[in-house]
Amino acid sequence: MAHRKSTLFNDPIYGFIAIETDLILELINHPYFQRLRRISQMGLSSLVYPGAHHTRFEHAIGAMHVMQKAIEVLITKGIQISPQEREAMQIAILLHDIGHGPFSHATEETLLHGIHHETISLRVISLLNESFNSKLDLAYQIFTNQYPRKFMYQLVSGQVDVDRLDYLKRDSFYTGVTEGNINTSRILAMMNVKNEQLVFEVKGIHSLEKFLLARRLMYWQVYLHKTSLAAEMLLVKTIERFQHLIELGSMALDEQHILYPLLKKKQSDRLSEEVLLHYLNLDDSDIIQLLKSWEKQSDQVLASLSSQLLHRKLPKIKIRDKAYNRDEINDKTSSLDAAKANLQASEYFVFSGSISNQTYLSDESQLLILEKNGNIFPMAEAIQYLDFKQFSTPVTKYYLCYPKQTD
Repeated sequence: MAHRKSTLFNDPIYGFIAIETDLILELINHPYFQRLRRISQMGLSSLVYPGAHHTRFEHAIGAMHVMQKAIEVLITKGIQISPQEREAMQIAILLHDIGHGPFSHATEETLLHGIHHETISLRVISLLNESFNSKLDLAYQIFTNQYPRKFMYQLVSGQVDVDRLDYLKRDSFYTGVTEGNINTSRILAMMNVKNEQLVFEVKGIHSLEKFLLARRLMYWQVYLHKTSLAAEMLLVKTIERFQHLIELGSMALDEQHILYPLLKKKQSDRLSEEVLLHYLNLDDSDIIQLLKSWEKQSDQVLASLSSQLLHRKLPKIKIRDKAYNRDEINDKTSSLDAAKANLQASEYFVFSGSISNQTYLSDESQLLILEKNGNIFPMAEAIQYLDFKQFSTPVTKYYLCYPKQTD
């Protein structure tokens, strides 16, 4: 395994980030990974937070750096990690988001009919593993929790993993929402391994407490911000309208159209290699270009939806704890202007749904605290004043979107 010290990325969060091996550098330079430079980390959140233009590329590099720091901490505490494992752990986190589509979560629902980005990432890692002559075997095992050293998987995907440690701090920085600015260095310093499980030393409890609070606040204040949600739902509705027009035969879809492979393939072919490779060519700029072209279409619904997104004329959105009933939806629908009503397309302008978030999973992956005497216990038992039941209970809220003039 070749080591290198010459390649550095200058990151605004951590400073210089070193690329440790030739294989990692080759993966970063691969077109599949370079595409992440053109995928926004926070979807359409820049419509709310103007600074939130950072990309999945930056986040992946940052998460890899946090993994490097975690490995160094564990090695200093006597945990044996081989050079091959060290490289594989970095590769696993580096590629964890490689399956994201344009504007991250916003288009997965429609372009691939709800297939989760982690499923796509697994397929992409498998493709890369083939092209790199099985050099990613160990990283794949870690990524899929098949490697016997469980803490390595927990660092990639766990309650307090390096993914979350980076995106909370990074997203806080770019949005200006300081509630997400966690003490990453302190949390890393408290990491340890017991019986191949990731644990945290007892003196780091309050940093972990701040992490959980920060995660909950960032979800409701930033990630599920109602205006960002309205924009993402509007994008979904816009793509759905285009698909509907294709099905009706009202618009042509020739083989040269950028969405042709995704819309014309049968259900069973959605994840064929041909479709996957095409999907890996799409990025945010393709969707923006489509919106610009749709804004000029004769279909007034598609043109109106596209124009709203391009010019930030977003629908009004209300969020509450109780689901909206049919009468409430019909009330907003009846207030639509004549043009929208005559087009019999009210579902594109008035629509409802739900969002949910769960801060803490109280199962086998729960946070484990290590006492000085070597005993291990769940963090929920350590902080009596913190309501872990509230953290672990999924919170669901319901939204209703409608044009502002109907209010």
